[in-house]
Amino acid sequence: MNKHQNPSTTRRVASRRRFLKGTTAGALLAGLPAGWIGRVFASDAPETANCRCGIIALTDCSPFVVAAEKGFFKKHGLNVTIAKGANWAAIRDSLSNGDNQFTHMLVGMPIASSMGLLGSPKKPMIIPWLVNRNGQAITLKAEWKGKIGADPKALKPLVDQAKKLGEPLTFAMTFPPGTHAMWMRYFLGAGGIHPDKDVSLVTIPPAQMVANMKVGKMDGFCVGEPWNARAIADKIGYTSVTTQDLWKDHVEKVCAFTADFADKNPKTVKAVLKGLHEASVWLDDMSNRPEQCDIVSKANFINCQKGTVLPPQWVSRSPHWGVVNLEQFVATFG
Repeated sequence: MNKHQNPSTTRRVASRRRFLKGTTAGALLAGLPAGWIGRVFASDAPETANCRCGIIALTDCSPFVVAAEKGFFKKHGLNVTIAKGANWAAIRDSLSNGDNQFTHMLVGMPIASSMGLLGSPKKPMIIPWLVNRNGQAITLKAEWKGKIGADPKALKPLVDQAKKLGEPLTFAMTFPPGTHAMWMRYFLGAGGIHPDKDVSLVTIPPAQMVANMKVGKMDGFCVGEPWNARAIADKIGYTSVTTQDLWKDHVEKVCAFTADFADKNPKTVKAVLKGLHEASVWLDDMSNRPEQCDIVSKANFINCQKGTVLPPQWVSRSPHWGVVNLEQFVATFG
């Protein structure tokens, strides 16, 4: 204190400084969650640690299943339960109503849901992760083998004859807004066949394709693996064309979230993507494919024989997983 300063003035200045310091800090902290006050930084932990992930029984569900089974999700703070859906509509609805927090999905489905197209309830969704490219095919019934190849024009006379008899040929895809519907429509249209007027185009869940063709309920289908390979192995169908022959490196499956969940749980979304990335890197190592097959072929995932998902010799012979003529694949390795 200066010898000329009044003691009472000094006390008032000190009190004012304490008041300003306290009220400024109070104002700055007033809007923060209570748990943040006094901490140096906020936690990077997922907002929702326990999540359900929807899948359909297809080989391209592998990144989700592997991330859960190999601990990649857990590494990033997530406890993920894999929930296999009966069909794509069930998968969509489970995401929309919050039963699942993220899901394996056809690329067209989140777009349809966000816009309320083709019977989809309007529910904005986001797709921040592309799961895979290629890997789908159009399978035709075995009795056409050697008569109809990749050119659908050879189908036109058979379609016209069946339509004239009042018994239109039946082709299947997995979901109206999905890629399989697009491939099948494009294939038929390229042969001069109207998919809505000249044939019966039906929706069948992926895992039921082979069974329906086996009992004669349909003449062709478009689906992902392993169901095209299964039709060949069971000698009820053959590959007419692979989808990468129609559009090389096309987008196929995605990881989808509802926009509402993503807005409220950005750290959870980030953790999911980190887990999927690590699983994808693991899957890109071909030496891991036998273990992948052991995991995803189980009944609670694809529920298919291991040899249909991945013949043993395939691991050492193909550096381009998914880009293959399925008939040649099975003939060589089956």
